Amino acid sequence: MTPAQLRTLCLSFNAAVEEFPFNPETSVFKVLGKMFALTDLDARPLKVNLKCDPQDALRLRAEHPDLIVPGWHMNKRHWNTVTVSGGPAGALPDRAVRELVEDSYDLVVAGLPRADRLRLDRP
Repeated sequence: MTPAQLRTLCLSFNAAVEEFPFNPETSVFKVLGKMFALTDLDARPLKVNLKCDPQDALRLRAEHPDLIVPGWHMNKRHWNTVTVSGGPAGALPDRAVRELVEDSYDLVVAGLPRADRLRLDRP
């Protein structure tokens, strides 16, 4: 997956926005003010921090030890750092990356207040 494809994917979700609260290089993708993805799109290898269910996070790290690791500078229980492309051990298939980004978005949305979740469901 290319940086442009990752950006397009993250912005494809309802009410998703890209912000730069830390520095001009670090893209933070949010839904209604809550972060679901964090990446430096110019970095090589390309990696992204994604929210994950704690049990799934452990399973994914065990299945892909060189590609999915505890979230860098994040709560290690709830966040993974995923190698998207250009890593020495390769990268996750695009389909898997898409699923992990979608899962991260869904987890963040599930934690929003009910009124906000309902607002997202409207066309």
